[in-house]
Amino acid sequence: MAEKDTKGQMSVAEAGRKGGEAVRNERGREFYETIGRKGGAVVKAERGRAFYEEIGRKGGETVKAERGVQFYVEIGKKGGDRVKATRGSSFYEEIGRKGGQKVKQLIEDGKRAARAAAEAQAGLLPQPSKA
Repeated sequence: MAEKDTKGQMSVAEAGRKGGEAVRNERGREFYETIGRKGGAVVKAERGRAFYEEIGRKGGETVKAERGVQFYVEIGKKGGDRVKATRGSSFYEEIGRKGGQKVKQLIEDGKRAARAAAEAQAGLLPQPSKA
């Protein structure tokens, strides 16, 4: 079997890498950020939110299968440690307080709506007149 003469030729991967480097050097990082945002907006408009949910779910399943549940435990701990180091423990106190206030408000709103529904059902509130 005769060997092919590959002198002066490059693979598709090598050509792509060199082209990408040339564009990066010529246009900079902002160029890639801009075209990425534009492309993302087009995909969102064409395929909608469900598309992103589906690919996110598939990606998560793949990572879980390859790395296991412990991977998520480790990255969650690293992320929590990073937030604590960056924002301090007072950050957790603040978001906990805000979350508690939101839950309290939702419970009050639910009780109010339940009372109003019960009163309307019992006939305690005037019913709209039928003309």
